Amino acid sequence: MWIGETFTSDTGWDHLETLVDIETRMAGSDGEQAAAEATRDALERAGARNARLEPFAIQGWERGESRIETGDQPQPCIALPRSPAGEAAGELVDLGYGLPSDFEEADLQGAVVVARSDVPDHHDRYIHRREKYYYAVESGAAGFVYRNHVPGQLPPTGSVGTDDDPIGPIPAVGVSREVGARLARRFDGDRVTLTVDADVGDATSQNVHAELGPDTDEEVLVTSHVDAHDISEGAMDNGAGTATVVELASALAAREDELDTRVHFVAYGAEEVGLVGSGHHADRADIDAVRAVVNCDGLCRGRTLKFVTNTFDALGDAADAVADHFDHPVTVDPTCGPHSDHWPFVARGVPGTHVLSETGDAGRGWGHTHADTLDKLERRNLRESAILLTEYVVRVAGADFAGEHLDPAEIGAALEAEGQATGMKVVGDWPFETDG
Repeated sequence: MWIGETFTSDTGWDHLETLVDIETRMAGSDGEQAAAEATRDALERAGARNARLEPFAIQGWERGESRIETGDQPQPCIALPRSPAGEAAGELVDLGYGLPSDFEEADLQGAVVVARSDVPDHHDRYIHRREKYYYAVESGAAGFVYRNHVPGQLPPTGSVGTDDDPIGPIPAVGVSREVGARLARRFDGDRVTLTVDADVGDATSQNVHAELGPDTDEEVLVTSHVDAHDISEGAMDNGAGTATVVELASALAAREDELDTRVHFVAYGAEEVGLVGSGHHADRADIDAVRAVVNCDGLCRGRTLKFVTNTFDALGDAADAVADHFDHPVTVDPTCGPHSDHWPFVARGVPGTHVLSETGDAGRGWGHTHADTLDKLERRNLRESAILLTEYVVRVAGADFAGEHLDPAEIGAALEAEGQATGMKVVGDWPFETDG
């Protein structure tokens, strides 16, 4: 019965439309608060109990106008969130993909560095935007330009900064693929001036909490993030994830007597500016009481779910069992993915999986651009994902789930083995003590 009801339900999709129709859900904005309040109310209507908001302070950042002056006409760009306001003038240096070796081989002192948003097919790992930014900082660059690899006149956004220093040290902007190609072709080696306008000040974000199931000491976290970048509707990133969490609450309410462990829903704030909401929660949670984290971020872009399981085999086994049960394919990636709201818990040794849609595309696609809009998504995919994830959560919350916490040093060792440690150390995201 619950499967049919979920496959015909509009609960999640209606909430997705509510979220994308809010003018902006940027961290710390009135719109983010409105989205959090709407999510709290939707979870309560879905049958979850004790739906509430938990406010916390953040470093606020509001986008102004930005530009790249080349001596010709100004080139359009947008500031990267948490870029400092200010001006950077220097020689434009196009580093192509911006691989670590590219930074090592170039003289970048005082330069304005351009790096693409992707990596070549043969490269062994994806290199995150913040990693490229801090390679530029370490190299003495005066400014950073992040060049989208996706066509369509779509400048990318995405934050810089660290937990210790929320505002980055050098101005940073995003440019479209087309503008980036023009800069590289016409102005590589020329002196340019990059100007960022932004308002920086104190702000407040909030996490949304609600529960279902027995009042056990142990709990399973089912999470998403409610904030989105201010340049788009944030449909894929991450309206769809939060809408799916609401749909899961509705489906799990119908199966509440099957839950052996409390399910704690959390829609985090301020994810897009450094996992601030989930970090705030993890800092204050009883980590030993968190059985597992099922984090929904980047769903509904396709029909096949991808489970990034961060070395926790039991979470991959549960995904495979759900796939077998429904005769529906899933992808399991056992590597670590330190770039969404599961990570503050996984870094402390908690079993956690990041669930997203398998697209086969490099990078974010339309995510973090103006094109992250509702028309790219399908109601069917949200419903199918909710059915699979409802069964998945029931299994992870079941008495037979065999997931065990790890020593955080084991997570650090896995990142070392995967070649991810160097980049995390560069950006200040390395909390582990390992021999590497």
